[in-house]
Amino acid sequence: MPGPAGRTAPPSRLPSLTGLRFVAAALVFATHVTWNTSLVEGPYGAGIRQAFSLSGAYGVGFFFILSGFVLTWTARPDDSAPRFWRRRLVKIYPSHLVTFALAGALMVAAARPVATVDWLSNLLLLHAWFPRLETSTSMNGVSWSLSGELFFYLCFPLLFPMIGRIRDNRLWAAAGAVVALIVGAALTAQFLVSDQPRLQIFFLDGSYSFTQVWFVYFFPPVRALEFVLGILLARIVLAGRWPALGLLPAAGVAVTGYVAALFLPYLFGTGGVASMWTAPLIASAAVADWERRRSPLRGPVLVRLGELSFAFYLVHLMVVMIGGQVIGLDRTFPPPVGLALILVLLAVSLALSWLLYRYVEDPLVRRFSRPAPRRSWSCGAPQKVRDGA
Repeated sequence: MPGPAGRTAPPSRLPSLTGLRFVAAALVFATHVTWNTSLVEGPYGAGIRQAFSLSGAYGVGFFFILSGFVLTWTARPDDSAPRFWRRRLVKIYPSHLVTFALAGALMVAAARPVATVDWLSNLLLLHAWFPRLETSTSMNGVSWSLSGELFFYLCFPLLFPMIGRIRDNRLWAAAGAVVALIVGAALTAQFLVSDQPRLQIFFLDGSYSFTQVWFVYFFPPVRALEFVLGILLARIVLAGRWPALGLLPAAGVAVTGYVAALFLPYLFGTGGVASMWTAPLIASAAVADWERRRSPLRGPVLVRLGELSFAFYLVHLMVVMIGGQVIGLDRTFPPPVGLALILVLLAVSLALSWLLYRYVEDPLVRRFSRPAPRRSWSCGAPQKVRDGA
């Protein structure tokens, strides 16, 4: 697919998006550390918890859109579905197995019983399909999103050619249709899915059932709409139909969207409806890299942290939970001390994520990211690239 007039060919790497990956992972960390511990005392701590109450959901939604975007951007013109699936499994499954085993060891040490369906469905990355809180969040609680990603990957060889047949002048209409479906899913959960029994956990006040939350937040086919939006977004950018929106205004849209989400009904402030606000930032960051504009997101430190983001995502919740147990889940400290302890938990999470990335994720991805054979399911992908999405 040729680039728009006046531009060079699309770059194979988008470092600004790599940098953004760590920003999103840090938002997930912020929710988990502020709601699973009470390290910062008083109204200051309460304000922090409220400010970051939805940042984890926002970060996960960003990753779902980003996944569709990057896989489309880096699609190989001569790829085959089996090779694609192999590369994606190598990307996520070994690290999942390591953290699954660590979570299992921690549960055995704590004498915490786990139902067979919980550990087995988690092991196979099927747990997000179960409308049951204990199953969807079993073992390493953050791994539910990998269940969705696995579903996206299985669908991508079918979705990519289908979406590739959409004419350039109809891409925005297609994106609008997906946005309508995302809003429709939230409306379905609000008005058609049973609100019994009510759930009261974290920042949920008992207004909704877990089934409602599950449908909007966990259910893979619903979350796949964000993945499809990412595919369309990549095609819009590659076709030169993305408006001239700079990084700063796009970041403003993302921040404004998050603030709005804090005041919307929960089912509309989480999941796909909230994630849509991050789409302009993804597209504008990609354009900034393509056109070689200045971008603070592609600094070497932030890009390196972005490379660790998947491993960081998988290990951080266990670090937060263990750290909370060691420090005391109900202990509070003056703001400077509490924030310092949060930084310690962040540093430990980063150190462990480096180990997981260095000795598990990176070597296996390098080993299995080889050129694909000529049997193709693509629709004329943009360019030959290095697969590291």
